[in-house]
Amino acid sequence: MKKEFKIISDLILKNSRVLDVGCGDGELMSFLYKNITKDVRGIEISKQNVQNCISKGLTVIEGDAEKDLIQFPDSSFDIVILSQTLQAFLNPEKVLNELLRVGKKAIVTIPNFGHWKVRLNLLFKGTMPVTKGLPYQWHNTPNLHMCTIKDFFDFCANKNIKFIKSLALNEERLLSISKSNLGKRNLFSEIGIFLIEK
Repeated sequence: MKKEFKIISDLILKNSRVLDVGCGDGELMSFLYKNITKDVRGIEISKQNVQNCISKGLTVIEGDAEKDLIQFPDSSFDIVILSQTLQAFLNPEKVLNELLRVGKKAIVTIPNFGHWKVRLNLLFKGTMPVTKGLPYQWHNTPNLHMCTIKDFFDFCANKNIKFIKSLALNEERLLSISKSNLGKRNLFSEIGIFLIEK
């Protein structure tokens, strides 16, 4: 299991009502179902991934988060998870607003485009970076809005979104993010993990 998924699960209270947005093949949902809560559901755009999830006994609907989160009532989940998907939406601000409407809290993880390897690649090679965390070429990437940990931190501050926990993951090291260390975390971390609420 991905280290990121273990960290996400540690942020969720036992028996919480959880929605995993863009749940992929259901790896995180399966772990949550077995270890944290039986009340976990998913929404996924890929028909194949939905079928994979259903074959594992998971409750998943096929849908596009940008259009279909509106069908869920306000505060219908304790936690809504969006794992490394925010940058792939046409309108990430709308999706964040929906996450925080549907869920009492949201866990958002982002690949950090401010990581030093990404910066070096662009500086010295002059090409869009390809790293372990960002494995796509410029022409086949699902990423539409490149975002750094600092960008996300600043965005949430400007929108009065509260941080309950802000974490940075670099390989196996998990560190907290604060205003005082934001520049350092932005430079040396591959993934940002945020527990937020309105």
